[in-house]
Amino acid sequence: MGAEIGATTSTFGYDASMSRYLHSTGRAAIADAADQVAAHLTGDPEVYANPEKYFDEVIEIDLNTLEPHLNGPFTPDLATPISKMKEAVIANGWPTKIEVGLIGSCTNSSYEDISRAVSLAKQVTEKGLQLKSAFTITPGSEQVRYTIERDGFLEVFDKIGATVFANACGPCIGMWARVGAEKAEKNTIVHSFNRNFAKRADGNPNTFAFVGSPEMVTAMAIAGDLTFNPITDTLTNDKGEQVKLDPPTGYELPVKGFAVEDAGYQEPAADGAGVVVKVAADSKRLQLLDPFAAWEGTDLKGLKLLIKAKGKCTTDHISMAGPWLKFRGHLDNISNNMLIGALNFFNEKTDSVKNQLTGSYGTVPSTQRAYKAAGVGTIVVGDENYGEGSSREHAAMEPRHLGVRAVLVKSFARIHETNLKKQGMLALTFANKADYDKIQEDDRIDIEGLLAFAPNSPLQLVLNHANGTSETIEVNHTYNQQQIEWFKAGGALNIIRKEFAERK
Repeated sequence: MGAEIGATTSTFGYDASMSRYLHSTGRAAIADAADQVAAHLTGDPEVYANPEKYFDEVIEIDLNTLEPHLNGPFTPDLATPISKMKEAVIANGWPTKIEVGLIGSCTNSSYEDISRAVSLAKQVTEKGLQLKSAFTITPGSEQVRYTIERDGFLEVFDKIGATVFANACGPCIGMWARVGAEKAEKNTIVHSFNRNFAKRADGNPNTFAFVGSPEMVTAMAIAGDLTFNPITDTLTNDKGEQVKLDPPTGYELPVKGFAVEDAGYQEPAADGAGVVVKVAADSKRLQLLDPFAAWEGTDLKGLKLLIKAKGKCTTDHISMAGPWLKFRGHLDNISNNMLIGALNFFNEKTDSVKNQLTGSYGTVPSTQRAYKAAGVGTIVVGDENYGEGSSREHAAMEPRHLGVRAVLVKSFARIHETNLKKQGMLALTFANKADYDKIQEDDRIDIEGLLAFAPNSPLQLVLNHANGTSETIEVNHTYNQQQIEWFKAGGALNIIRKEFAERK
């Protein structure tokens, strides 16, 4: 996740635990080779000794004193220490009853994660308690699922009434057929997934989702109460006694080693030169991609404003997950979810923007398709940290496919900015953030300076307002020369395709 908060590089020094993991997963040869050069697979001693000399900022976290947190709702950025949750729940009016606790997916379903959750699940039976929330487990791989079944973990979960989902992303990306979600009732869930944006897990905008560690989620599901602090609070068992959950324990790696019968790996063809990919012309799920058009070699004139997004606009707002993901192999179909979650600055509504060709309001995708059919380019304007969230390529491919030419924002989330560049789009930022307020609903916008497009050289935007006036603002970009070539070629893939053809 380093890139999401602006890091250009994230490294994790090699250590003994990595060696143990490699040995346990059948990669002893790699571990042995790494052990031989372990001193070179971590930070230099002088950096560890004086990190202030090498980094702009040094943050030290003492894990022995770090209190467990719950993050949310509606954003992973809002963190509350568990000791302060009751106070926050009351102050904000969050639904207290936890309807569902969910652990697993790719993010937190390691053997150790599940073993620590199981140590708490066992206490439900041992201490005479009852699971107060629905509880689900989504193994992140068949190897983990097979191993935890072999070691009796799934039996423990089953005994307390939990449900084990298929090995998949599952509710983490909205692939959850949650009964009753369509009623859009206000409710609370707690999960160990890494995203909790509105409508993310179940499609319900009124589901308040909080993120915690697998063991914290398990404890909260046992209590069924968002104000419960498992470190200090007690629960009433079937005898009317007050009992306290013991701290979770677990195993770093399975004592008997990992096991699996069919890990799902498919051996690729030794020579793929003759492999033909056949996709039915009427397929709703799969579509062969056509190359995006190269830049026409001129400044971009008369762009219509598609939407001026207000506030948080994550990749979930730009390209929603859930049922839409069945179309991720079909760019045109999945593009029907483009920006449907973004809040329109001008009417405070989602999926409702003005079509400048007709003067009427419609959905964002249908309006953009009307512009595309008319051969009219468009621009999307956004707020701070535009594109935060999963590195979802579709969030950049969809606007490119439908004819959006540029995205202009106060600031970008780094991954999304790069994804836009790779698709041959213009990713621009306001030189003066206050200029965001100058963008009007009926603006026609010109982007000037592209003939001299160069690194560290700002571009100019001319805002042609409906009242006949116009004003010019300066916009910045972070394109290097290679990325400028992506733009000119119509996308990075076009350059790769050309280079590959020339090598033949």
